[in-house]
Amino acid sequence: MSPDTTSRQVETAIFAGGCFWCMEPPFDKLDGVLSTTSGYIGGHKKEPSYKEVSRGGTGHTEAVRIVYDPSRISYEQLLVVFWRNIDPTTADRQFCDSGDQYRSGIFYSSESQRLQAVESLRALEQNKTFAEPVVTEISPAGTFYEAEDYHQDYYQKNPLRYKYYRYSCGRDKRLEELWGN
Repeated sequence: MSPDTTSRQVETAIFAGGCFWCMEPPFDKLDGVLSTTSGYIGGHKKEPSYKEVSRGGTGHTEAVRIVYDPSRISYEQLLVVFWRNIDPTTADRQFCDSGDQYRSGIFYSSESQRLQAVESLRALEQNKTFAEPVVTEISPAGTFYEAEDYHQDYYQKNPLRYKYYRYSCGRDKRLEELWGN
């Protein structure tokens, strides 16, 4: 999704939840989300490539940048969707992908986002239905690098490959175990 965002107030959220292909769809379908972009954040290498990030060692994690209209959807609502689409109990891994490049994280760009992220984490820890501790990081955003074009909207461009990857990775099965339907 890439509607014209110049005539309205927009905000940005950045979340890491393992494979960025799998993090775009849950946000793309939300009313008020204007665009999602797959990319890399949290590392030390400037302009990293997918090959470099996926190999490890750059410090980056795969992430999705969400541009949204705060008059239609709140950051708090985006946080709820984020938590329900990750396994917050695994460090340096999400589903079948392992390494720090697949760690989960919330990357805030303002004090308001930081406070909301911390509060959402606190609420999750108080209300969780699973025994393991939550290990998802909450960090300042820093520079977000867009992934290569072939990664953008991968689930739309390659629906069969995407569905096979998602299924074989066990993502939906584990999400069901953690969150229910």
